Amino acid sequence: MPQYAKFTTTVVGAHSVPRWYEALDRMITLGQLSTGDLEDAQFRATQAAILEQEIAGIDIITGGEMHRRTHNRHSPPNAMLNHFWRKIPALQGETRPMPISKHDPNVFHPAAICRGPITDSTDLGLVEEFRTVSTFARKPVKVTMTGPHLLAAVVYDEYYHDFQRMMMDLGKLLHQNFKWLAEAGCKHIQIDEPYFTVADEDQVGAAVDVINLAIEGLPDDVHVLVHICQGNYAVGADYDGQIGHRYFDTGRYKADLICKIECDAYLIEHDMTGYYEGLLGNKQLGVGAVDVQSPNVETGELVADRIRAHRWLAPEQTIITSSCGFNHLPRHIALGKLRAMTEAKVILRGEP
Repeated sequence: MPQYAKFTTTVVGAHSVPRWYEALDRMITLGQLSTGDLEDAQFRATQAAILEQEIAGIDIITGGEMHRRTHNRHSPPNAMLNHFWRKIPALQGETRPMPISKHDPNVFHPAAICRGPITDSTDLGLVEEFRTVSTFARKPVKVTMTGPHLLAAVVYDEYYHDFQRMMMDLGKLLHQNFKWLAEAGCKHIQIDEPYFTVADEDQVGAAVDVINLAIEGLPDDVHVLVHICQGNYAVGADYDGQIGHRYFDTGRYKADLICKIECDAYLIEHDMTGYYEGLLGNKQLGVGAVDVQSPNVETGELVADRIRAHRWLAPEQTIITSSCGFNHLPRHIALGKLRAMTEAKVILRGEP
């Protein structure tokens, strides 16, 4: 099982999305710009995300998931679900509204409709993403991928009529794409599953088995991380009520089931760290000690204090990260939080 050096820093995945994404999206709809213009803007934003992570001193970086978004509003579902649904033939086509949060029954997500078998031959674009980001990056590159549970949970199943069968086929699809990633030289793969707290025990237990299938047989030098969160999706008065709560923070936090995933590390919110005491074994834990729900930039000392609070967690098992993605935060705030993570690493390692 590969391990990072103590207090290694990494991002959850998403970087600050420019607010002009949404304006470009509207201009394309009006015929004033082409989709190629947006793709060029996404490419430039990816370069900027790489540069800012490296300037901040982050150890394991991503491309910011910039190419997965067409706008910033409701961007986590847009990037985590719609982006990949469009690549899977069985899930392409029209969508249908689905409620996704018990916190607000009036919030709906446009859910895909599964009308055929999900095969494992579909290229999800992860290798292309890895190669693109690696062209510009000087640091190790991590590729993130939505987990099979969330991909299945926000879908209307009109083919399988069996949630677990559909999720299993999604797991096989991920397994093939992860194999391609490893063959391309990617050493850092992250799976995102924010919906475990909401889901029932049997569904999460089945999801754990599917995730284990998806990562089975990967080379020993590939770091596999699983990001578990409660949906820290937005902050600010202009994000449709997505304020002051975690979207999926309803139900039992199932650390006992999560720890059956045979990965190398988990990435979580810092206030959920205590759930893993006595369960972590020899795996590492990414403590999300910078809060994406807060518009204020933490000091390095505050980030370090949030990590020190969990005295049972050994330094050798500790990774420093954020509570979720930075997509909805302004760029200067995201950059400040990245720098705070690096400052915390220096403090915790006792470096001059």
